[in-house]
Amino acid sequence: MKQRIVNIKLVLALSSCFLSLSANAQQLQTLIDEGLTSNPEIHKFELQYKRVSEKINEVNTVPNTEFGVGYFVSEPETRTGAQRFKVSAKQMIPWFGTITMRGNYVNSLAEAKYEDIVIAKRKLILSVSQSYYNLYANKTKQEVLTENIKLLETYKTLALTSVEVGKASAVDVLRLQMRQNELQQLKEVLEQQYNAEQTKLNNLLNRKNDITVNVVDELIIPSEDFETNTQNLALHPELLKYDKLYKSVEQSELLNQKESSPMIGFGLDYINVEQRPDMSFSDNGKDIVMPMVSVSIPVFNNKYKSKTKQNELQQQELLAQKQERLNTLETLLDKAIKDRVSARISYTTQTKNLKQAKNAEEILIKSYETGTVDFNDLLDIQELQLKFKINQIESVKTYYVQTTIISYLTQQ
Repeated sequence: MKQRIVNIKLVLALSSCFLSLSANAQQLQTLIDEGLTSNPEIHKFELQYKRVSEKINEVNTVPNTEFGVGYFVSEPETRTGAQRFKVSAKQMIPWFGTITMRGNYVNSLAEAKYEDIVIAKRKLILSVSQSYYNLYANKTKQEVLTENIKLLETYKTLALTSVEVGKASAVDVLRLQMRQNELQQLKEVLEQQYNAEQTKLNNLLNRKNDITVNVVDELIIPSEDFETNTQNLALHPELLKYDKLYKSVEQSELLNQKESSPMIGFGLDYINVEQRPDMSFSDNGKDIVMPMVSVSIPVFNNKYKSKTKQNELQQQELLAQKQERLNTLETLLDKAIKDRVSARISYTTQTKNLKQAKNAEEILIKSYETGTVDFNDLLDIQELQLKFKINQIESVKTYYVQTTIISYLTQQ
């Protein structure tokens, strides 16, 4: 029970860490809470855990009691009379501690299965958060494209005015119109991608696909990254599961040793004896009651020796699998940390470029007053601004996505 409480606290702490990245992330917390409650995959693992736990009641039993009834077709004669029928009962009992060991083994399997619930909850928080940030980036890109389309409309008005006074050609107007069409196409594609991502998120929450997901208006990269304790990676539930599986194999071997011990049986035979009519004595027709004790010894125990060897090999396999998974998680963590640093660098660079492009745009607009505006240059600057803004949005999204990955791997 203590382990379960610790795991629940772990998931809640992970969730809180994700949410602390944005002051406006209440909507994200609501989505995560809903997902933890209604996600079918989590529910599946919870049911599997309950099923395995219930198996404890199945194994905490002794073998079936054997009952037998026999009727003597040819009644054997004894000194006290003829035997008519026989009733017997027999109960085999496993070696001392075997039943307890079975319960310990099943309980160890249940503990390992519980880690699947913790892992599923972590992954759900990760998936919901990443999908949320994808929606934010998509929505923000659409807003930027809308602004640029409106800006191009302003440029087109300037170009039409210049055409009237002979300071620009109709080609400039057409070029601006084509650029508008291209941006409109990009916006419509983003709308479709947004709907697809929204469907994905709704499915994670196990709700209707067309439910609207509201995201924050703005995300900014914090001035400092939260501290990352890479040592916590060794306590990740994906690795703890291997430890618990290893312990379950240990319990399996202890159970195997117990089951290779003898079984003791207790029984009772009752034989009905008919009275002899031609004689009179004290034991005439006295029934026979015979208590019995039996022992079942596994003389041919290759089965148990093989099981021991299998358990040894399985433990070695689990250790190899754990090391393999640890290497993979270490690679993911290192990549996430470096990608987050790269996102911050990219964001800073795009911010500088965007400021310089804005200054260049202002210079070109001012030149319109002198009649020397070059719409080709103005369009080039506008495309650069759009590129820098899109890259800036991608940097913010990447920063938060990589932060969720780091939290998934290191938060305890």
